[in-house]
Amino acid sequence: MHSAGGRAVNGKRELTERLAAQILEYIRGSGLPVGFHLTAQELSERFSVSRFPVGLALQLLASKGALTHQRNRGYFVSDVKDTSPESLGLAVRDESSSIYFRIAEDHLHGRLPDPASEAYLKETYGITKAQLSAVLGRIAQEGWAERRPGYGWSFSPMLTTPESLEQTYRVRLALEPAALLEPMYHLNPEVTARCREAELRLLAGAIETDSADALHERGVRFHEAIIGASGNPFFLEAVRRINRVRRLLSYRSMIDRKRYRQQCEEHLMILDLLEQERNEDASQALRRHLEHTIGNLQAIRPILEH
Repeated sequence: MHSAGGRAVNGKRELTERLAAQILEYIRGSGLPVGFHLTAQELSERFSVSRFPVGLALQLLASKGALTHQRNRGYFVSDVKDTSPESLGLAVRDESSSIYFRIAEDHLHGRLPDPASEAYLKETYGITKAQLSAVLGRIAQEGWAERRPGYGWSFSPMLTTPESLEQTYRVRLALEPAALLEPMYHLNPEVTARCREAELRLLAGAIETDSADALHERGVRFHEAIIGASGNPFFLEAVRRINRVRRLLSYRSMIDRKRYRQQCEEHLMILDLLEQERNEDASQALRRHLEHTIGNLQAIRPILEH
């Protein structure tokens, strides 16, 4: 019993540290300024988890100095300019990431039974219960698996072909440029500044050094930020749904990073146009940006089909 309890505690700790690392990367990647107020509700929606684990992760970050806590007010960003998850001891073990991507690849290729028992997963991947708990926690958080009542885990249908990934971009091509033309559109200057800082950070070298997870989240944050300013919540909800189901193929596509400099430059141009309230021009620039991405998918098709 003591051993099982210890494994459960370790699994919970690893999940908390993983979420804390993701929150820190979100803060740094979005360029959130010192003193920015982080709310558990917004973070729970962003990372698809309940507020309880978010609260634990915020406490952990505060204990390590990345956040400050003010009684009855909440958590605020501290100076994290030169802070990384690794420097705070929050780096996710390579072994866990390796297991995660092995499961992802097997899911993409239809090699996992549905549902899959935890005993099957432990034996197949040669891992401990604590390791499996941490990996499944991440997968559940990302929305492509859920626990079945009484038996194992069921893996959600996800994009498994280059054609299906391209289809999501065509839906985005219809939605996102239109969102910029909504009559109530307003992009907060602070959001613009955070998005611009995130793109400049990548151009300064982070394209080569950031993890696939971080690159994916940066793209998601940019597009959700500019679409969220439309004043029409249905645009944002539709884009968020698409982003959830394309995650696995997006990770794989990041093996080839040559195209990211162009993407960053296009993002910056769109921000400049929105800042000047030239929304018609920004909408056309966003359309061209998504069309370029669709064209790039053809170039990296062998990676996606691997």
